[in-house]
Amino acid sequence: MRTELVEAALAAARERGQDVAEVPLAAIAAAAGISRSTLLRRLGGNRSALDEAVRLAGVDPGGRPPVRERAITATAHLIGERGLGGVTLDAVAAAAECSLPSLHTVFEGRDGLLAAVFERYGPVPDLEAIAADPPERLEDMVPAVYRAMVTAFRQEPRVLPAILGDVFTRAGGPGSEVMRVMLPRIEAGLRSLLMTHVAAGRLRPLPFPLLVQLLLGPLVVHALLRPTLEPVIGAEMPPIDQVCEVFADAFLRAAATPS
Repeated sequence: MRTELVEAALAAARERGQDVAEVPLAAIAAAAGISRSTLLRRLGGNRSALDEAVRLAGVDPGGRPPVRERAITATAHLIGERGLGGVTLDAVAAAAECSLPSLHTVFEGRDGLLAAVFERYGPVPDLEAIAADPPERLEDMVPAVYRAMVTAFRQEPRVLPAILGDVFTRAGGPGSEVMRVMLPRIEAGLRSLLMTHVAAGRLRPLPFPLLVQLLLGPLVVHALLRPTLEPVIGAEMPPIDQVCEVFADAFLRAAATPS
C-alpha cells in the first residue's frame, strides 16, 4: 500500500471529522488526486487493504474501539489469565486484533502498554481523586484510601495483584518497571494526604516511607493473601469492610497524635 493513499485517507477523515472507515472512497480518491476507479484498482477492488494500511500506521480506521482501548482491555485479560510474565506484544496484538507496529506507535513498547493498563485497573486515579478533594478528618481519609485500594485489588481482571506479585518475586521484571513509572504519581498523592495531617499535628512526624508502610502494608499483604486463605479459613475470614475498619483503627493508634 502506497504511503500517499494512507495519507490521503487520513487527510480526508480529518477534513470531514469522521473515521477513515466512514469516508467515501470518492472523497479519499479526491484527496489523493486520482479517480475513484483508479483508487479501487490500486486497492485490488475493495477498501480492506486501505483499512489495514491505516491500522499499520497506528490509526484505527473506525467501526470498532480504537487500538488503544482494545489493547488495554486485551492486556488486562491476558494478565488475569496468564500473569504478567505471560503477556507478550504478539499475544496482545492477536487478542486485540491489531498489528505490532500499531502497539509500538500507540504505547511506545511493552512498558508503556503495561503502564496504561495499570493506570486503568490500578488505584492511581482514585488516589489522585482523593488527594484532589481530601476529607478534612484523618479518620475519614484513611478509610477512603483503603476503599480505593480494595477496589483496585478486587476488580476483574485482577491486574494489581498480578503486578505486585511480579514485583515481589523478581527484581527488575516488568512489574518493577510499571511501578517505577507509576510510583511518582502514587507518592505525590499519598504525600499530599499524609503530610498535610503531619503539618497540622494530627499525625506523628514519622519519615514519609514509614507512614506509607504503616498505612498500606497490612492491607496490601491481606489483599494479596486473601484469595489463598479464604478457601482454607472459610467463615473465620472477616468481611473486607471489617478488615479495613480494623486496619484503619490500627494505623490511627500507631501514627495519630493523641487528641
